[in-house]
Amino acid sequence: MHSWRTVSPPTPESKTPIGRVSIPAILGKPPGARYVAAAVRRWRVVIGGLLVALACAGAGSAARLSPTTQELTIPMSDSTQLSCALVEPAGTPPAGGWPALMLFHGLGGKHQDMEPFATGAFATAGFASLMCDARGHGASGGLFGLDGPRDVQDTKELFAWLTARPEISKTAIGAFGISLGGGAVWDAAAAGVPFKAIVPVITWTNLVNALAPQGLSKSGLVQLLAQLVPQARWDPTLLAAVPALTTSSDIASVSTLAAQRQPLAALPSLTVPTLLIQGRHDFLFDIDQALTAYKSLKGPKALYLGDLGHSPAPNPTAEVPTYLGEAVNWFETYVVGTAAKVPAVALAHDPWDGSVTSFTALPATRTASVSLPGTSPIKSGGKVVRSVRLPGGPFETFGDSTLTIPYSGASGWDRLVAILTTPGSQTPITAGGVKLNGASGTATIRFMNESVLVPRGAKLTVTLGATSVVQSPANALYLDDVQPGSSITLGRATLKLSLLQKPVSK
Repeated sequence: MHSWRTVSPPTPESKTPIGRVSIPAILGKPPGARYVAAAVRRWRVVIGGLLVALACAGAGSAARLSPTTQELTIPMSDSTQLSCALVEPAGTPPAGGWPALMLFHGLGGKHQDMEPFATGAFATAGFASLMCDARGHGASGGLFGLDGPRDVQDTKELFAWLTARPEISKTAIGAFGISLGGGAVWDAAAAGVPFKAIVPVITWTNLVNALAPQGLSKSGLVQLLAQLVPQARWDPTLLAAVPALTTSSDIASVSTLAAQRQPLAALPSLTVPTLLIQGRHDFLFDIDQALTAYKSLKGPKALYLGDLGHSPAPNPTAEVPTYLGEAVNWFETYVVGTAAKVPAVALAHDPWDGSVTSFTALPATRTASVSLPGTSPIKSGGKVVRSVRLPGGPFETFGDSTLTIPYSGASGWDRLVAILTTPGSQTPITAGGVKLNGASGTATIRFMNESVLVPRGAKLTVTLGATSVVQSPANALYLDDVQPGSSITLGRATLKLSLLQKPVSK
């Protein structure tokens, strides 16, 4: 039986600012801009809290010999200067040099965000670490490329720089990245950077599906993300694509850009040992982003699903030592070759109670199907609310749930958003949206794959409209609206919920 490894959290680090908070001029002032501004404030709290939690778990004990940290400026082949740091463990390098990790920060961050991992858990385990401000971030030059081809080239050159150092191993190199940094890890591995093992954390494998599932942009989140890097530091090609993505008007052109920034096509041919760490309740990168990789990868792989992630994930500090410990264990196993393997799939309990349920494969699920009757005409700004109780319970969602609903008389109405909630909860279970074609038809909305405990006897409520704001003024997920005066009639809906055969949470 696997014994979960943890790392001890000592003194917290100070909270790191995520980025400037101002709506770029290119986005204008949409009707939901006030909701985006509020969402940015919440985002800063959530991500800032996550960084503090990770810093707590990653920092080393003062009683240990301190690792060394060297601040560096490393030039790239196009003369762009990257601001970096190299952390090396205390003591003498082993024969063949220190095994090392390349660490990649999140959107709007900087390399200092990753230093607590490097000086704490990773250095304690005997790993050196190199981390740099991504282009367009922190003190680095260049333009923000969203893990594009130039960013991949940077990783190749940094890998070569690191392995050229005499005290660093030339072969025992791994990679760890969070969110945007997880995308950098994936894209570098797909491009052939010879990592011995990787750990992408709360990130994407299919960028278009994450930002605009079923052709409908999560426009509130897109606007929020666009504010985390100053507009002047963006690659112009990416910046020009923001309006098309926000309004869902040209997803095809966005898909072309995204194809260069995701590992999707390369996944079946990747054999690098991969530990995927993903959030069970994350409205930016849901569970399916990790499951896509887990199902496709041919090499050693493991999946940890926990309470970490982007909003609305709670990011409990107490859970961090568990999944960070598993990352260390993964690198020791596949970079150094000295530790036991981790379980294939691990699902942390929600809320975090110190327990993790392990599976030898993806957990078994079942489908509960219920009807939501009624015929409801609505106009722009309006909503339809349908509710039902599931017999039995408690239930725990996991997998791909859907809502199928016929519609007619669509006049100027080209989208449909659905939010699934339970009364008394401030946070939706999940949500989804789809672009509509034609004045009538049947829409099937695929909800984000979120793993949430539904108490016994709880009423499930589906709220339907053109935006997520109709469910709650604080719900800034889907903001782009239909034109005033638009109307549609919605018929009987069928809700199909994917549930764990047996809940693990309490």
